[in-house]
Amino acid sequence: MHTKLLAAMVLFLAGITPALATPHIQHWQSPSGARVYFVENHDLPMLDLTVTFAAGSGFDVAEKSGLAGLTHRMLDLGAEGLSEDDIARNLADIGAQFGKNFDADRAGVSLRTLSSTAERVQALDILARVLQHPLFQENVLAREKTRLIAGLKEDETKPEKIAEKAFGKAVFGTHPYGLPLPGEVATVENIQRADIEAFYRTHYFAKNTVVAIMGDVTRAEAEAIAQKLTEQLPPGVEAAQIAPVVMQIKASEQRIVHPATQSHILMGAPGLARKDPDYFPLYVGNHILGGGGFVSRLMHEIREKRGLAYSVYSYFIPMKLPGAYQIGLQTKKDQADEALQLVRATLREFIDKGVTKKELQASKQNIIGGFPLRIDSNKKIVDYLSVIGFYELPLTYLDDFVGNVDRVTIAQIRAAYKRRVNPDAMATVIVGAPETKIPSIKEGAVQ
Repeated sequence: MHTKLLAAMVLFLAGITPALATPHIQHWQSPSGARVYFVENHDLPMLDLTVTFAAGSGFDVAEKSGLAGLTHRMLDLGAEGLSEDDIARNLADIGAQFGKNFDADRAGVSLRTLSSTAERVQALDILARVLQHPLFQENVLAREKTRLIAGLKEDETKPEKIAEKAFGKAVFGTHPYGLPLPGEVATVENIQRADIEAFYRTHYFAKNTVVAIMGDVTRAEAEAIAQKLTEQLPPGVEAAQIAPVVMQIKASEQRIVHPATQSHILMGAPGLARKDPDYFPLYVGNHILGGGGFVSRLMHEIREKRGLAYSVYSYFIPMKLPGAYQIGLQTKKDQADEALQLVRATLREFIDKGVTKKELQASKQNIIGGFPLRIDSNKKIVDYLSVIGFYELPLTYLDDFVGNVDRVTIAQIRAAYKRRVNPDAMATVIVGAPETKIPSIKEGAVQ
């Protein structure tokens, strides 16, 4: 057996891993004004890239909810000199893959193509036209509105979608983070082509853009690619800002009747922003509480000990501004009150008493042990580049990740949760709820 392979196996079997080689990230601003993040890698003849704009649903207003998403949806449905069929067919001819991502902060597109010159040039030419010269045709808009509205009407019957929509409003009130990503039937119906064009001009400009590039190109080629994709974007001046999030909310409980056989329960409050100083204590702490799957406390208490739910989870959604902290589960209607009381008691005990040394050690091992899988493909790395660029995280974010997790202490987790999560000031939504209403729990621990 090869000596190096044998050594690696010994280390693995001993529970020790060699130092992880994280990608070297290069960063610059293109002449167009776009921020560019690049990792050069010639192991595969592939190019992965994303182009991301600060143009998510958080920039919607209530009366035009869905405008940001519909604008993003239409980008590749016709561009200068290309119909939507042309775009799809020409990309398929060269084996290129086009994708999209959209949330409250970001609207992005992705491309994966062979790095060979002919294929790369054709794929980038299509993407450049999609980004910089979309057509937003009236007939296509009418069709997409019809499709979107049909989907929204269907969502109005699904308990999980009803719960998500009610939860967003309960946590964020009138803040745009509380608007449903796809919009609502009444607001989408009123969106016109002029609204789409205006939103595009306002938010899709170079200085509002992050380009992430990963793969088989040189630095000079990456510079040319970033400029090609952004130089003819609308001449925007200043990025729009989302209003601050109100962090302290009043406790509320909303019960929505639904014929579903199970109750869908969501509870939470505004949580943390991506650059929050409490990010890593809350991240590691949440892994122990409800983010670690079968090893989490919530799963142990709700499922394993009492069989009240198949799955129960908690997570933070870190955004530019504080996103939601959410706990969720599904359970039989006649068990909903019991399960909800137990979730509240488990959360309160977690905040009041903190975590154990054993829990912290296991959580760190789990997170650190799984970290290599987060960066084991070009696609995953380019997604990280986009996040690092958009949220202006340090270029050493991936290098520092394991150390930041490993340095978290029991005291830091307890202090961060006491500062940031108030069990007496959380919104609760129950869809398919039993008729009785339980009181909020003031005291008590998990039995």
